[in-house]
Amino acid sequence: MSSSVESDLLNKQWKTFLFPTMIKSSDLLTLFLKVGLAISTIFLITHFFYLSLTYNQPQQNYDQIAFKQMFQLRSPKTLNIESVEEPTNISHILFGIGGSTSTWHTRRYYSELWWQPNTTRGFVWLDKEPPKNETWPETSPSFKVSGDTSSFKYTCWYGSRSAIRIARIIKESFELGLDNVRWFVMGDDDTVFFTHNLVTVLSKYDHNQMYYIGGNSESVEQDVIHFYTMAYGGGGFAISYPLAAELVKILDGCIDRYSDFYGSDQKIQSCISEIGVQITKEPGFHQVDIRGNPYGLLAAHPVAPLVSLHHLDYVDPIFPNMTRVDSVKKLITAYESDPGRTVQQSFCYDHTRNWSVSVSWGYSAELFPFLPTAKDLEMASKTFKTWRTWSDGPFTFNTRAVKNDPCENSLTYFMDRVDDLGRGLTRSSYKRYNDVTWKDCERSDFAPALAVQYINVSAPLLMPHTWKEAPRRQCCEIINHGDGDNKVIEVHIRGCHRFESVSPR
Repeated sequence: MSSSVESDLLNKQWKTFLFPTMIKSSDLLTLFLKVGLAISTIFLITHFFYLSLTYNQPQQNYDQIAFKQMFQLRSPKTLNIESVEEPTNISHILFGIGGSTSTWHTRRYYSELWWQPNTTRGFVWLDKEPPKNETWPETSPSFKVSGDTSSFKYTCWYGSRSAIRIARIIKESFELGLDNVRWFVMGDDDTVFFTHNLVTVLSKYDHNQMYYIGGNSESVEQDVIHFYTMAYGGGGFAISYPLAAELVKILDGCIDRYSDFYGSDQKIQSCISEIGVQITKEPGFHQVDIRGNPYGLLAAHPVAPLVSLHHLDYVDPIFPNMTRVDSVKKLITAYESDPGRTVQQSFCYDHTRNWSVSVSWGYSAELFPFLPTAKDLEMASKTFKTWRTWSDGPFTFNTRAVKNDPCENSLTYFMDRVDDLGRGLTRSSYKRYNDVTWKDCERSDFAPALAVQYINVSAPLLMPHTWKEAPRRQCCEIINHGDGDNKVIEVHIRGCHRFESVSPR
């Protein structure tokens, strides 16, 4: 009985103390909101004073302190916040150029076309010291002499032992221990690199990963003999620092294991295959394993930056009526105006006159007095033969035949000049090439096309970031559709619209 009375008394006191019956639910909600606002205000004021005290501390220290204090109860691990690396540039590339004292005095002119003293880094690796009475040109890369390779095996009966020395350039370059190297790029003394585009290509890849980047031969017969999985050395290839660090550990023993292989690039690829790294193919590296006229290759370049050209002494000059070196100099004048757009193909139709125009920017233009399909226009005209047997093919890309009937072929124009118009625009001019060995079409409907002497092309600069997007050939439009001066065609190159396609009627 007494316990029942005590219980009733306690319940009355509890209800009276904690939950007064006179407090409404709406008043209780208001009270909670006021308390929450007060807590938030106190937190913000405290945080403001904290930021004021730490404002002058280095950003990295602040981040570490803030994270440690905010999360030390939840996560006892220290957070390591690394600084963001700068984008890859030319200073991060170390070139290793395979040369010899017997060839350098003639081939150095190709290297000097792209080498920039105090900007590009690397060395020409020679088989022996150059003659003491000769002064090494200041315009050439510095040289180093390769180590002795007489103890290595070489059993390829039709090759040269120099392949061992050239293969070891990557190892000797790595062992120099130079700072800030992300990529080792190998090439020959007759390789011309387009370094802005090389940087653009390598920037797409994480240099902290193991990468082996390059291109194949253009001639199938060469790829069958020397592997499709190989980056050809004359066209140049790039090896990231982490891969080089692994490769140099096994390279010397590996060279002996593949003593029967012909070339240095074969040996390098075989050793990389033991590490398990695969080639990453970039179509802008050009071995130029062709003979004859390289025109068709450059006039229908793949949609990729032009990175390198090799074997230029074994093909016709890329511009007619010029020496080989001077013709490359002329291409470089266009390249310096707009590196990323160099030899990039665009084509468009003039449906008023039933004409087609194809432009390989900075190199050539073609006028077709008819309407080929886009597929025909993007294929290289077969102006060349295979490297080994001088055959009509096969090649590693599609080609179209040069017809015997001049009425079924295009009219050719070569780059005359490139002008900088300012505001990120260029204007390039292409002049009609009259081949005295080639007969013009005598049909009357061909006469208006034969009257065209120049094709002028305006275009915006092609920014490097474009190559980080999905590759797409840029579009163009013919400005003067039969009006004005009939000796000049005006073309404008631009990015394609969203749903635009190039289709003849």
